[in-house]
Order: sequence, then C-alpha cells, then structure tokens
Amino acid sequence: MDDAVLDLSLDAAALTARLVDVPSESGNEKTLADAVERALRALPHLTVDRYGNNVVARTNLGRAERVVLAGHIDTVPIADNVPSHVDDDGYLWGCGTSDMKSGVAVQLRIAATVPEPNRDLTFVFYDNEEVAAHLNGLGHVAAAHPDWLAADFAILLEPTVAQVEGGCQGTLRVLLRTAGERAHSARGWMGSNAIHAAAPILARLAAYEPRRPVIDGLEYHEGLNAVRIEGGVAGNVIPDACTVTVNFRYAPDRSEHEAMVHVLEVFADCGVAEFVVDDHSPGALPGLSHPAAAAFIEAVGATPKPKFGWTDVSRFSALGVPAVNYGPGDPMVAHKRDERVRMALIPECEERLRAWLTS
Repeated sequence: MDDAVLDLSLDAAALTARLVDVPSESGNEKTLADAVERALRALPHLTVDRYGNNVVARTNLGRAERVVLAGHIDTVPIADNVPSHVDDDGYLWGCGTSDMKSGVAVQLRIAATVPEPNRDLTFVFYDNEEVAAHLNGLGHVAAAHPDWLAADFAILLEPTVAQVEGGCQGTLRVLLRTAGERAHSARGWMGSNAIHAAAPILARLAAYEPRRPVIDGLEYHEGLNAVRIEGGVAGNVIPDACTVTVNFRYAPDRSEHEAMVHVLEVFADCGVAEFVVDDHSPGALPGLSHPAAAAFIEAVGATPKPKFGWTDVSRFSALGVPAVNYGPGDPMVAHKRDERVRMALIPECEERLRAWLTS
C-alpha cells in the first residue's frame, strides 16, 4: 500500500479503521507518515514540517497558550490482526486500534475540524515509539528541532480509556550477569554453575516490596521484576554464564540517578559479576497543578489517575512542558492479538477535546 489516502472527513472510528489498515510496524512507518503528511498539507490553516518519518503541524494564530497533541504512528508487530474488523458489540479490532491509532485518528480529526482553536495547537505524529528509546522519533525531533515542540502543555493520545492519566513512571532495564566455570555435568564439582549463582538475584526479586508513593494526589506503584533469564551451554555442561534481565518501573519522584542507585543497592550483595544498563527512560511528574492541565481536567470531567507505564510525557517533561495522557484506547489490550477499541470512546474523546479547544 504505497499510496495510502486518509480522508479526514470520515468519523473518528472509521478513520481509525483506515489507519489500522495501513500497516506501520516500528521501523516501517513511511507509508503512513506520507499519508499523514499529505492529509495535513491539504489543510490551509496548518504549517507542516517533516523530519524523517515524523510529521509536525501547527496553527499560528498568536494565541496566549500553545498545546501539543502528540501520538506515535507505529505499532508492535502484526499478529494476524490486520485488516481491522468490527464486532457486534461495537468494538473495532486490529493491530494498533488501542495503541494508538484511535488516538491518532482523534488528533487528525481535531487538526481538520478545529481551524481556529482558543489555544494554538501543535500536532505531532512520530515513529518508533514501541522500540528502544534511542530510536524514538519524538526524541529525534526534540534533539533536532526542539522549537517545533515548544508549548505550555501537551496531551499524548495514549490509551487511557478516556481517562486523564498524569505523568508516567520511569523504566530502567538492566542485565545482571553471573559467572561460573564450565565442567562436565557428570563431574559438576569440577566447575561452578553460573545459573545457580543467579539464585540470590531471584530471591531478592521475590522478596522485593515496591513503593507506592502519592504524588499530586496520584498513587503510583513501583515494580522490580525479572523479565528474562538466559544461561546454559549444552545438556551435559555446567554453565559458566547466566544473565537475568530486570526491569525497574519507578515512580516519577525518583530521578534517573536515584533509580540506578536503588537498583545497585538492591543487588549489591547478590554475587553479580557484571551490571549492564540495557535501556533507561525517566519518568515524568504529573504537573496537574499547571493552569492548562487543570482546565483540561475540568473540561473532560474525569478524575485523574496515575500512569503506571512509561510514555513520552517523559520527553515533554524534560523539555519543560507539563503533559498528561488521554486517549480512547484501552491499555489492557494493547499489544495483544485480540487488541480492540470501543468505538464509542473515539468520537467521545474527540468531542471533549473539541469542546475544550473551542469554548
């Protein structure tokens, strides 16, 4: 599908289906980025820029405030769940329906139908959110063109089931490596088993008690978990190496440095031979006291909740832009083979945003 066409006059649910039917797995977003760019350039009230497969469109009305509406256009790998389809219960099924092409559809509809908002708007559509942080398109735009992202407030249309979710937790992934000495398993006493040496690491993880701090009235829930373990040479060999991959999801009141220090302290006496940082992205404080955030929360009429997962509100926070998550998708079905979105929530999110931006 080299020449995908997006009709922004479609209702938000139908536009979501169209977006889903244009495959855009991480690293292969060009076709969809091209379609988004073409659709936005047809709107005379917007200035459109592109950097790689990242598209940024802006109003320039001289308003007192500027708000960013941002969303990633990539999905996790397709699991036989494209093209999209609708069931009898009012759900749209397909890869990316919840995470987050329904949110992208809302962005596009607002871009097309709100030419004179009460706040200047910046629409950001970016690639490679679902993969390693160094590939993230929003990060690339922030590094190359930070002025494109300058704003007073930002909303990421990530899946939240039409609830405001403030801030986000940080994520730190580390590789804990243990060392041993190879030997024939018939004479195991001649070697040292690196897999056995990982037992203290696993015991420490099993006994770990996570913090649940309250920040701006929102209770976050940290977590320290093994997500992978690798080791072994052959069925008759005592292994000389083992790696436990650990993911620390930490509340936004910890800095990157504090998160790292905490993990090092947890495993300080567990016989770790090598400690390697595999990926690290900081959290973001909720920022709900900012006037624009307070006005948005009042407009959508929902009680804010904490964001337990990591999202790119963190990148906006690093730029000094307070941000929240708000979108029609359901995070509980994100990345699943049976990913789906309740279609009624898509126009609901659109209308709430429109009311806030035109009142």
